[in-house]
Amino acid sequence: MSEHVKSFAAVDLGASSGRVMVGRVGPEALELTEAHRFPNRPVRVPEGLRWDILSLYAGVLDGLRAGGQVDSVGIDSWAVDYGLLDADGALLGNPVHYRDARTEGVAEKVWATVPAAELYAATGLQYAPFNTLYQLTAARSTAQLAAAERLLLVPDLLSYWLTGEAGTEITNASTTQLIDPRTRDWSHDLADRLGIDLKLFAPLRQPGDPAGLLLPRVLEETGLRGPVPVTTVGSHDTASAVAAVPATGERFAYICTGTWSLAGLELERPVLTEASRAANFTNELGLDGTVRFLRNIMGLWLLQECVREWGQPELGELLRAAAGVPALRSVVDAGDAAFLAPGRMPDRITDACRKSGQPVPESRAEITRCILDSLALAHRRAIREAEALADHPVDVVHIVGGGTRNELLCQLTADACALPVVAGPAEAAALGNVLVQARAHGLVGDRTSMRRLLARTQPLRRYEPLGDAAAWRAAEDRLTRP
Repeated sequence: MSEHVKSFAAVDLGASSGRVMVGRVGPEALELTEAHRFPNRPVRVPEGLRWDILSLYAGVLDGLRAGGQVDSVGIDSWAVDYGLLDADGALLGNPVHYRDARTEGVAEKVWATVPAAELYAATGLQYAPFNTLYQLTAARSTAQLAAAERLLLVPDLLSYWLTGEAGTEITNASTTQLIDPRTRDWSHDLADRLGIDLKLFAPLRQPGDPAGLLLPRVLEETGLRGPVPVTTVGSHDTASAVAAVPATGERFAYICTGTWSLAGLELERPVLTEASRAANFTNELGLDGTVRFLRNIMGLWLLQECVREWGQPELGELLRAAAGVPALRSVVDAGDAAFLAPGRMPDRITDACRKSGQPVPESRAEITRCILDSLALAHRRAIREAEALADHPVDVVHIVGGGTRNELLCQLTADACALPVVAGPAEAAALGNVLVQARAHGLVGDRTSMRRLLARTQPLRRYEPLGDAAAWRAAEDRLTRP
């Protein structure tokens, strides 16, 4: 291998699977290969829904072994969830899954101390029942929290096991609802008022910071030759994915698609207005002082749950059948928390259509088309509202992540937004992870340089808007009318 090309392992954990990818980066090279993919199957135990964190860690070790010698390792995952450690650094039980029911009704208890408007003005985070703030409030009287000496968000926990060094990465910390997005530091006043001990958290780290070296026992288990550093990346997978948006200018919106759709803008400062709170937009922190101003939309979770309920039919055939179904016959609110929990998704979709007085989709193809039309409509609403709230015009929409493989969804999003869509890369989170490591090791420059390298080296597909714009306006009216 050329001395100007280095290899980086990106541990990228999603809500349904994990993977270890190896990226090779040079001045004009960016190649990504999959070393190992493994399932992420939550487990329901008597006390609730839990992540199988030990299985995930075993998958990480297997992936590092399969990936071979690398110059650095970086870790990203979903947000908000955490593990608790005792005084000896031992894990106090499996992390609670964000879809667990323990936070039901907790937000109202928090708002009784800090009203919702005041909470938003302090943290810029949209209301979501699973935010870490609400999880910690729900856990307040538990024996685990009482015994805890350290709290580590999921990617920081895995990094700790690899290196023995603890830190809290800032882009993921911003999803806890305990960070002030203006200062990019903890909101100490807020935590004090809510009785949350910020000393539980390890010191904050920035993307690009060193996070330690692989421990001798990790080197032995993976077969790697030391020293191998772990480099802090945008450990919230959306932060890494936005870093890998191959934009050529500033007037762009992004949609990170997968289990969730995260639709929004990259800004220089947060939007903390009451109008932004009412529209349920969030201000999460990104690379280099940026803010990810976005809305969380239920995403392909709706389709994934239907496919699981239907016994895993072939997805390509399902999408081809859905393409032949008349457009916008029925739509649902893809941001509705009623769709958050697993189970009975086809029935919940049809029930929502029935209650809203729309035609009820009956076949699998009709339900699939309803989901995809609804997602495209939610993308349209989020991007248009973000433009207005941030006074930030958009000329193009970039779709990154697993949804880029869904050609029908990409075209419908272009049609709904009445804007061109550039789809790709599919493995955006892993590529953003790799590029931040490469930058820390001197191989690439600023965010603009990273994005130019992505645009030159990754396969991208452009979709031009088609169809009837009035039909999308009418569908939106159906969802917004009283």
